[in-house]
Amino acid sequence: MLNFEAMIARRMKGFWMIGLMAGAAFMVLFLIRTDALQRFFSASRSLPDRAVQTGAGRDSWMSIFQNQRRIGFAHRRLLPKAVGYELEEKVVMRINTMGMVQSIALRTRADLLSDLSLDRFEFDLRSGGFRFSAQGEASGEVLRILTETAGHRRSIDVPIRERIYLAATLVDRLQGEILAPGDRYTFEVFDPAAMAPTTATAEIIGRESIQVGGESVPATRISMSLRGMTQTAWVGENGELLRERGLLGMRLERTSPAEALSEFGAEASDDLAAAAAVTPNRSILDPQKLDVLRVRIGGAQTDRLQLNGGRQSFSDGVLTVRREHLAALPPMPPPETLQPLEQVFLKPEPLIQSDHERIRSLVRSILGDRPPAASLARARLLMDWIRRNIEPRPVLSMPDALSTLDNRMGDCNEHAMLFAAMARAAGIPARVEAGLVYLQGKFYYHAWNLLFLGRWVTADALFGQLPADATHLRMATGSVHQQVDLVGVIGAITVEILD
Repeated sequence: MLNFEAMIARRMKGFWMIGLMAGAAFMVLFLIRTDALQRFFSASRSLPDRAVQTGAGRDSWMSIFQNQRRIGFAHRRLLPKAVGYELEEKVVMRINTMGMVQSIALRTRADLLSDLSLDRFEFDLRSGGFRFSAQGEASGEVLRILTETAGHRRSIDVPIRERIYLAATLVDRLQGEILAPGDRYTFEVFDPAAMAPTTATAEIIGRESIQVGGESVPATRISMSLRGMTQTAWVGENGELLRERGLLGMRLERTSPAEALSEFGAEASDDLAAAAAVTPNRSILDPQKLDVLRVRIGGAQTDRLQLNGGRQSFSDGVLTVRREHLAALPPMPPPETLQPLEQVFLKPEPLIQSDHERIRSLVRSILGDRPPAASLARARLLMDWIRRNIEPRPVLSMPDALSTLDNRMGDCNEHAMLFAAMARAAGIPARVEAGLVYLQGKFYYHAWNLLFLGRWVTADALFGQLPADATHLRMATGSVHQQVDLVGVIGAITVEILD
């Protein structure tokens, strides 16, 4: 069998990062409107508590572009009912990732109250053999959510402070307001994966004319910011969304049903990995031999990034990474004596199903009747199984452990989620980390793991590295939802290699 380094040489550069970046590009475009991880926001005080009038409702079609290439469409219907509204939305994209054409389909159906606040919703995301679905209902001060992936269901009760709104109704919720240049609306955006809110803002830029369907149309330009990422929306005089533009050349344009549904080419998108990759000032000859790497981080705000801690230190814009040594690992303490942080990362999560019997039985079969006492030995056995059984392949979906096990394929996200679930099932606290990794002249966005083996140690199941080499520049750590914090630096961050 070829070793992993030989496998890398046979692949085109960035292969394993493409799936992550395709997902990131998708997230950038729909983070405010339709992204699976950011579907909800709480109304700001600046919006009055009143019914919204949309007349006979809306039926809008949007084409989705990446630069000049049309890669999909979005169809949204907002219809009045006897009380409130019904929302239906469908988003379809086909993305060419290094010659592999992949499709994403998202569907949302929701019952809304008269002010467009959420009563109940259903959401479904499909891509190839991967599927994620969720349904929920607002009940008093709790949002009750039921998620399903790979046939596994999990219930989550999430505290909410106010009425909540689907992000797809943001433009409609602003209808009837006097949108003056300089006005700012603040929203608390809820992240179901994180079970925590984050702040989003919408700032009215002003009035201008834009070209839509070959005609000049008056519009109000709105700047939307979330997690350090800014995108722009243009809204027509009747409150309809005309255009939305985000990072990596992604945008939506209002169009006709016939145009939206017409065939779009398999070669639709540009190489998303290359578009987001960071080119440093010089190359690194042998990354795996580095004990220490020092780089200067620039071009983007770093206050939301988790650059300090563990093997990394960050000061005055300089990031220092010291690869861990495994020779003097302290013994693993008994589970009941673990610190609270370690205990947190032994627990299952909606997408890291470490308590599922399929994950647990797999781990038992790998470790055998007499599992190694040393946590490092157990971790190596688990990582070796993943390398031999999970095909490195870009995936455009919500990454989760069970779906990865079902499909036996995935990019760095899927590898990291499965490794985290298997490690936790084996009694090893495990986190998901995300950031940049060096590969053949560039830094690509990537995900890997952090394992507690007596102390925290990095591990990359996709690259077969334990510890991970020093070119893994961590920017987020914890669970997969924290990768969203990277959106604000995509296309802006720079890396200068110092030594």
